[in-house]
Amino acid sequence: MAETVVLRVAMSCQGCAGAVKRVLTNMEVESFEVDLQEQKVTVKGDVTPEAVFQTVSKSGKKTSFWEGEAKEPAPAPEPEAVAAPAEPVPEAAPDVATAAAATA
Repeated sequence: MAETVVLRVAMSCQGCAGAVKRVLTNMEVESFEVDLQEQKVTVKGDVTPEAVFQTVSKSGKKTSFWEGEAKEPAPAPEPEAVAAPAEPVPEAAPDVATAAAATA
């Protein structure tokens, strides 16, 4: 079944749009449209959103799913940060004036 995938792709010129078109030409899709002004790429075909996302990302352009479309692929989980051991808090030195008053 044909699916429509819509991506937001950072394209600033015709060369950028051409790079996106080149990578999409290598994908077997029914059709695709590259809208430079809207920075929008629409792909129709028997494809998965993830496959289209990965292919367009190969153009080197910043790529994300269009708002309201499928969610972006989850980034690889980052290793959990290990908290550094807390530095011991040095004991406060007794106030000299208070110590002298207490002994007087």
